[in-house]
Amino acid sequence: MIAKLQCVVLDCADVVELSQFYRSLLGGVVNEPDPRWSLGDGWATLHTDDGFVMCFQRVEDHQPPRWPDPARPQQFHLDLGVNDLDQAQEDVLELGATLLDAGDGRRSWRILADPAGHPFCLVRD
Repeated sequence: MIAKLQCVVLDCADVVELSQFYRSLLGGVVNEPDPRWSLGDGWATLHTDDGFVMCFQRVEDHQPPRWPDPARPQQFHLDLGVNDLDQAQEDVLELGATLLDAGDGRRSWRILADPAGHPFCLVRD
């Protein structure tokens, strides 16, 4: 092993809004003190209860991805496991997500975007 994943960093216009969105979705603590990262107006962290860390970095004139537009590709996405796909979709839409692709009803995943436009999938466990 050469490296160990420390976190996933998402560029966005509003670090507070996006960190709160993912806290509501995944649980955890926003901006928990951690010597690995400095906190400030342009940076926020989310330490989830299972140890996963997400970071949010303010980028001036942030241009969100437009799935599935190759001119502004998704750049990365998260797959989030859920027990009840319909309920999870309803819950994240209430948090401010946008449905990008509901599928055909037979698929075990749905594609959504967070409030900053980053695609993510809800995947039935």
